[in-house]
Amino acid sequence: MNRKVTVVGAGNVGATTAQLIAEKGVADVVLVDILDGIPQGKSLDMTEAAPVWNTSARVFGANDYGPTEGSDVVVVTAGLARKPGMSRDDLLHANARIVRAVASEVGKRSPEAVIIVVSNPMDVMTQVVFQETGFPARRVVGMGGVLDSARFRAFVAMEAGVSARDVSALVMGGHGDSMVPLPRYTMVGGIPVTEILDKARVQELIERTRNGGAEIVGLLKSGSAYYAPAAASAEMAEAVLRDEKRVLPCAAYLEGQYGVTGVYSGVPVKLGAGGVEAILELKLSDEELKAFQASARAVQEAVSKLGESKSA
Repeated sequence: MNRKVTVVGAGNVGATTAQLIAEKGVADVVLVDILDGIPQGKSLDMTEAAPVWNTSARVFGANDYGPTEGSDVVVVTAGLARKPGMSRDDLLHANARIVRAVASEVGKRSPEAVIIVVSNPMDVMTQVVFQETGFPARRVVGMGGVLDSARFRAFVAMEAGVSARDVSALVMGGHGDSMVPLPRYTMVGGIPVTEILDKARVQELIERTRNGGAEIVGLLKSGSAYYAPAAASAEMAEAVLRDEKRVLPCAAYLEGQYGVTGVYSGVPVKLGAGGVEAILELKLSDEELKAFQASARAVQEAVSKLGESKSA
């Protein structure tokens, strides 16, 4: 029996995530969306590509959650993009309603799944899924850290003129303006980035990483990034399905680590079949820890806003 991954949301991020998982051949994929014909058409297109990809993975499209039953991994990409005139709070509340509905269905249909949350604001939506499903925290994880670290790696590689394969990087904290890229954990072929690039240039790359999504939106004029978010999501799904025990920066539920309790934030974790199998606690400097805790507080404040509106 093949493993099964459900991807909720057949937009650019969801469809590309489904493609990457199917192309790797690690699992069958169910692509779910409320728009009639969209998940079916995209799934059929991928099915017709399977002979070229030389994979036996099957891809199915659906407008309901019936075919998702018993999924091993669920990737949640559903949600709205921010529109002109819409505040961040507006987006927060709108997407929380969508994600709660998705989480309710997923929780009933695939009670043993590991859920990877991509929907924005990502850290907050991960907490929404955790609360709605009642799953153990280790089986609900957010994608942002893998994406943010990939962006930082890409920018360092571009600036240093080296292969991105030889750059390792770590970005912690929330997936947003308050994220915390860590230069002293960023290496170029094992050499600290601070020995390759000067401090001012590294700081410029940190700022570019923080604004990575906005930069792409500005270039596209309409729409947002999807290749890199999908690649990050697929990497996480593969780590779970293959029980790879990958050390990746992901949004995990903190219970005292780094002085933070009761909130999701980006930290290095060991990701395997059980989901977040361990949170790795680094010795951060006072400045790094202060920045990380401030980022976590920003997530907690947004979660609190949702709680207030839900009880009102």
